[in-house]
Amino acid sequence: MRSLPAALVLSTAMIAAAGGAGSAAPPTGPVKSTPATGTPHLPTSNTTMQIRQLKQCGSTMYAVGSFSSIIKGSTTYSRHGAFSFQAVSPYTVTNWDPNVNGTVDTIAFNNGNCSNAYLGGKFTQIGSTAVKNIAEVSTSSGGVVGGFASNAAGRVFTIASVHGHLLVGGAFTGINGSTAAPYFASLDPTTGKNDGYLALNISGNYVFTDDSGHASESNATKIYNQQVSPDGTRELVEGVFTTIGGQARRQVAMLDLGGGHATTDAWHATEFDSNCATNQPFYAQGAAWSPDGSAVYVGTNGYKPANGAGFSTGQPRAGLCDAMIAFPTTSGNVTHRWINYTGCDSLYTAAADASTVYFGGHQRWASNSKGCDYAGPGAVVAPGMVGVSPSTGGVTFNPTRDRGLGADDMLLTSAGLWIASDNYQGSNRCGGVANLAGICFLPYS
Repeated sequence: MRSLPAALVLSTAMIAAAGGAGSAAPPTGPVKSTPATGTPHLPTSNTTMQIRQLKQCGSTMYAVGSFSSIIKGSTTYSRHGAFSFQAVSPYTVTNWDPNVNGTVDTIAFNNGNCSNAYLGGKFTQIGSTAVKNIAEVSTSSGGVVGGFASNAAGRVFTIASVHGHLLVGGAFTGINGSTAAPYFASLDPTTGKNDGYLALNISGNYVFTDDSGHASESNATKIYNQQVSPDGTRELVEGVFTTIGGQARRQVAMLDLGGGHATTDAWHATEFDSNCATNQPFYAQGAAWSPDGSAVYVGTNGYKPANGAGFSTGQPRAGLCDAMIAFPTTSGNVTHRWINYTGCDSLYTAAADASTVYFGGHQRWASNSKGCDYAGPGAVVAPGMVGVSPSTGGVTFNPTRDRGLGADDMLLTSAGLWIASDNYQGSNRCGGVANLAGICFLPYS
């Protein structure tokens, strides 16, 4: 198991929202199990560093997270929180160096405009400019763009560009002078001011007691992740809430992205009303859409159910904790199509092409419905990442990677699958290849 921060996921729709190279639909897949070599990577050191998100715009790949240096070949570059490199071989590191004094959780671009980038996270300074958790920066100079307001009263976890709006989610109660849309606000891309597209009155958190009498840990309301549908008309959001847009929802909600404002869709996966371990009350942290928009795939942590079947580690797995799950996207109440348990290890991110649903985390196994912290009958050894069938959830792709803290983001482009992770305890292998700490690229054939 791993605690926050966890994955921020990009589906193919999020790639399209970013624009530029990589916005075309990916090939059928799957990707190769052997990664490309020569990509930049984190140092293997006693200091834990993490890539939180990867985003392509034009021919450049942008990486954000919590790190102070990057290695490419024999050269070490001083980079804090954000850097960029060529998205194709030889993957040359650029001069872009915003120099952020904290953690950058997310990066976004507006309608394919690669001149400026929007950064969100937990930080107070970019270069010599004071900001607070959100800012727009130049992708040439790295400097803060002064016309965009940069003050979020709480951490920013996710930013997406949708229909001329910046949809910004986090733990903030106010952002850029407005308290009208706490936790999830729509900002004007030029001014950074609330433009009113989101008015969802999000509230609530998870309070419960497990079968041993333990109370749930503190979990403040937040929007943690979002994925836009391939056709741009709907959006999946994950976070800590019990009400969104006037509707009862927990962990995950679907939004309709109308022309004037977003509303809560009737889609409701009621299985997320169940609780997982008291120390992981928010467990649905990463998801992806199928390329045709007919399904969503959710990767969870949470360890084991708080109550009932599966509460004992000796029982078969039950509920939605520590699992790969597929749901239909039809409106109304839905139940899972299939579920594949890791056996009580966490997942944080997902991506999908037409052939394969890819999941990443720090899991040891897949198809482990009869084990918890051990390999039960039928378990498949699949550390760090795995691919499964979109129709059955059975394992079809298994390159493996060092577990570390866990794969934190997956980005599918027309070239292949990019995986963001960390260097925890020397983790640096992906697909059996070393020197890939933090960034692994599995190309299409």
